[in-house]
Amino acid sequence: MLIELPVAWLVAINVLGWPVIHLAVSWGVTQLPPNTFNPQSWLFRPRSWEHGGEIYKRLFAIQQWKAFLPDAASWFRKGFPKRKLTAFAPDYLERFIQETCRGEAAHWVTMAAAPVFFLWNPWWVDLIMVAYAILANLPCILTQRYNRLRLTRLRGDRKRRPR
Repeated sequence: MLIELPVAWLVAINVLGWPVIHLAVSWGVTQLPPNTFNPQSWLFRPRSWEHGGEIYKRLFAIQQWKAFLPDAASWFRKGFPKRKLTAFAPDYLERFIQETCRGEAAHWVTMAAAPVFFLWNPWWVDLIMVAYAILANLPCILTQRYNRLRLTRLRGDRKRRPR
């Protein structure tokens, strides 16, 4: 801890800090053009261990809880709703896939902000902040990856199907 603060300030900064970080990162990421997020780039490309999304179903039971996660797209003018699929057109599916990358990136950046809290918190609160960062963002990252794999498969099926 580098900065000494009264307990009331610590509580206020810790409680208000996370929503500010979530909103600031989300807003900032929505300002970037969709083509910034390449599904084949190192961070977003499918991994062999994901087995086309099966790992998320088997290990994390993602289908049981992913519907309960918030979709903050409606909070931002440039937001792209990802709660449900509304079309099957190739352009829409491609954009949706890019938006899963955008969402994943936002959650990685938000989670990476946890060390900011180390500046004013004792070590045991730092552990709580890291735990919060992981618990609040990892389910969203897993969901974005799972959905991207499913959408990519759907897009591939649509490309192969004769019209």
